[in-house]
Amino acid sequence: MAYDLLLSPGKIGTMELRNRVVMTAAEMSLGQTNGCPTEKLMAYYEARARGGVGLIIPGICRVNDMGAASTFTQLAMSQDYQIEPMRAFAERIHRQGAKLCLQLHHPGRQGYASSINTLPLVIPVVERFPKVLDALFKCTPLLLGLEAKGICQSVQAPSAGELANHGATRIHAMSRREVKKLISDFVEAAVRCQKAGVDAVELHGGHGYLIQQFLSPNTNQRTDEYGGSFENRLRFLREIIEGIRLRCGRDYPLIVRLTADEMYARLGKPWKGYGLEEGKKIAKRLEELGVDAINVTSACYDVYNAWLEPTSFEPGWRAYLAKEIKSVVSIPVIAANYMRSPEQAERQLEEGVQDFIGSARSFICDPDWVNKVAAGHPEQIRRCIGCLNCISSFMQRATVGLNGECALNPAVGRETADAALPRDGYGRKVLILGAGPAGLMAAQTLARRGFEVEVLEEKGEPGGQVNTAAACHLKGKLHWCIEDLMESLRLLGVPVRTGVTATAEEILAKRPYAVFFATGARPLVPKLLPGVDRPQVCTAPDIIHGRRNIENKRVVVVGSGMTGLETAELLSRAGNDVTVVEMAKEIAPGTWFQLRDDEMERLLPAGVRFLTNKKLIAVGDKDVTLQDMRGGHSFLPADAVVLSLGVRPVQGALYDELKNLHQRVIPIGDAVRSGTIADAVHSGYDAAIHLI
Repeated sequence: MAYDLLLSPGKIGTMELRNRVVMTAAEMSLGQTNGCPTEKLMAYYEARARGGVGLIIPGICRVNDMGAASTFTQLAMSQDYQIEPMRAFAERIHRQGAKLCLQLHHPGRQGYASSINTLPLVIPVVERFPKVLDALFKCTPLLLGLEAKGICQSVQAPSAGELANHGATRIHAMSRREVKKLISDFVEAAVRCQKAGVDAVELHGGHGYLIQQFLSPNTNQRTDEYGGSFENRLRFLREIIEGIRLRCGRDYPLIVRLTADEMYARLGKPWKGYGLEEGKKIAKRLEELGVDAINVTSACYDVYNAWLEPTSFEPGWRAYLAKEIKSVVSIPVIAANYMRSPEQAERQLEEGVQDFIGSARSFICDPDWVNKVAAGHPEQIRRCIGCLNCISSFMQRATVGLNGECALNPAVGRETADAALPRDGYGRKVLILGAGPAGLMAAQTLARRGFEVEVLEEKGEPGGQVNTAAACHLKGKLHWCIEDLMESLRLLGVPVRTGVTATAEEILAKRPYAVFFATGARPLVPKLLPGVDRPQVCTAPDIIHGRRNIENKRVVVVGSGMTGLETAELLSRAGNDVTVVEMAKEIAPGTWFQLRDDEMERLLPAGVRFLTNKKLIAVGDKDVTLQDMRGGHSFLPADAVVLSLGVRPVQGALYDELKNLHQRVIPIGDAVRSGTIADAVHSGYDAAIHLI
């Protein structure tokens, strides 16, 4: 397939782009407290520019230091001293043939109270005593704990209304003076961008941040000129646009990222916020105000999965939003639309859905995405599987001063080191036992280092536990990671032999320099549990792979991790009456909330029941015995019991034997500790670099 439209030049205002590909903003915590770009951040985005992206929009950029910070490590254009460092960043992007646009942002009610008024104090101290920042990050759990209890300063918002599902615990309605000051901050930030040689600015009016909060009747209940009517709710954004035009001129490219539909209807609350018709009305007014392009998005933090989709969503599911916006404006429309393939991108351009294809996660996962398409090898793309490790790792790691990660691209945040990976293998033989994500990633990395690598897999196909996860309802995209790793090994000339059970003698006969154990894990079955050997008891993989078929029965699923929830969904779809039992006090403990919420959206309407704080202590003939946290017992009818209690690493006698006979036997992935796809991939990558 040709990708003539995707690879054709495009224009946004006066800005000419080499193609129709835009890397949209996604914060990865690669900056520093003073808002200037770090070498790590510049290398990260430079790799995407080198990879062929036409326009780079880095993560959120704050416009003032007093109350607009979302992280201590985001970019900023709040001070004049940030102009020259940003110029150096822009020049690096330009040298790779791409253009740079900064996204000006304020979190509003979705911000963190711990950042209020603290940065002006923190920045000079950290610049003089860098170790102070480490101490501040150690205090983060305490500060977040205080925020959760409301012991904190309040963040700015149009109105002191309801709290966001994921955001500050205290908000206050901005005074008119605060509103005017913040409008000026946005304008001044844009002026600094222009002075720094940044090619364009984008105003973030989506995802429930402050600009959208002014637009929405759900979060804007003001009675002055900035609230009430449509035009009044638009006034905050309008005055920012007018100020930028006055100071920067009509020719300076200006984009607005706009939530076209707040999508509260997905929560059964269609009366809240605004829908697509009002989104179209906003877009028309933005064109009239002189905006050069609309970057269409959707929803807010209250409806998280409708703007940052998990695996189960269909690529392009919200393309209709962009098409509707495009039908009422003549300026270019950018949209991400959960883009996952060049075929999808080209089709959406052909059908007039949009003018530019946006994505963040696709290019986080594969910086060379565009170049591979241009070279005629889209099959070589490392595809994003929508696992949400990027956002979950960012949210967890940014609070301790670390950057977000990609599950499938371990080089994120260490692009310079990865590009300089030493060729020091010198053809030495390495055997890898197991073709799951850890083993395949280790094989890829070792081959890049110049080792002669061979992968031996006991089962008939590669994939390991990914095969189980991908067999669940709507989770087939997870298997892309295995397909893409296999393609990379094919290009590197690494053989992957399946259906091979090797003995220690056979392994040693190959005279390997090292042996990597990527043998995965097996479902945990507590052997001492009374009744566990009854015929109605099985494990979650038995259900997922169809080794056990249960229909129209009363089924108890024990364990509410993602595998347990996905198994419950399969059982429910087969007509079973399903109850999920969880020993912890909450469902899916430790699971990223978006993944849990995604499953619950299907399980709750299907009538699946949940019992928490309950421990399975025995399986009877037609029931199970549960114990609560106080020691009380209860009985639950059950025709079948499905155990989803996690997995146990597989090493076994072969590992013990080889460990005694060979000096370099290295376990990786689930063979060390059970975890996610991201854990496995990073384990294989790190071991292949640091352990031999």
